[in-house]
Amino acid sequence: MEKLIPLSTLSVGTAGRVSDLITTGLSRRRMLDLGLVPGTVVSVIRKSPLGDPVAYNIRGAIIALRGEEASLILVKPI
Repeated sequence: MEKLIPLSTLSVGTAGRVSDLITTGLSRRRMLDLGLVPGTVVSVIRKSPLGDPVAYNIRGAIIALRGEEASLILVKPI
């Protein structure tokens, strides 16, 4: 079985492949619109000085997500 972890636990310079979103409604729709669909590779670019939000590379776009949002995205580290 593959080990799934929240996106928020990845460290800078690492990447993961989106496996599932554990949210519903408008929040889920927003994440899907950002390209966070199963199979998408997401890499961690940098953290803000206070640690939140974090910048991610999602399909060639740099997107900042808060920790509470990133914790709802399950990824498989690669």
